[in-house]
Formats: sequence, structure tokens, C-alpha cells
Amino acid sequence: MLQTFGLFVVLPILSIAILLTLIRLIKGPTLSDRVVALDLMTTLGIGVIAASAIVYHEPIFLDVALIVALVSFLGTIAFAYYVEKGTK
Repeated sequence: MLQTFGLFVVLPILSIAILLTLIRLIKGPTLSDRVVALDLMTTLGIGVIAASAIVYHEPIFLDVALIVALVSFLGTIAFAYYVEKGTK
């Protein structure tokens, strides 16, 4: 039951959210908008990976999601450092 729910409800909703975020990434008027959209896309991608781990019974996918989250966090920190350094 949980696999069916994940496959037919959660994954399409996450896919639609990724498409809407992609529009913001392309149209974003400022660099900050684009970075926030990219960060949201990575978070949604992590959700897709986690839902896929549930659907396919593959716990190794959760390790991949953890690594993607770490890289995304480091990217956000690097952007914050770049913005802070530019204002001084």
C-alpha cells in the first residue's frame, strides 16, 4: 500500500514541484532567487530519492540522499560566504 501511494501520489507531486521550481530558477530576477530555487530543487530531489527508496525497498538510496543533502548544504554556505564577502 505504501509503495503504491509513493509511486502514484508522492512522486508526481514532487515532479510538479520540481517543474515549478525550475521556472523560478530560469525566470528569477536576482541571483539570490536562483540560488534559493536551486536549493529547493535539491531538497525536492532528496524527497524523490527518499520516496524511491521506499517504493523500491533500497535503503542505499537514503545514503545517496544524505550525500546530496551535504553537498547542497555546503553549496548554500559557499553562496552565503560569497554574498557576505561581496558586501564588505
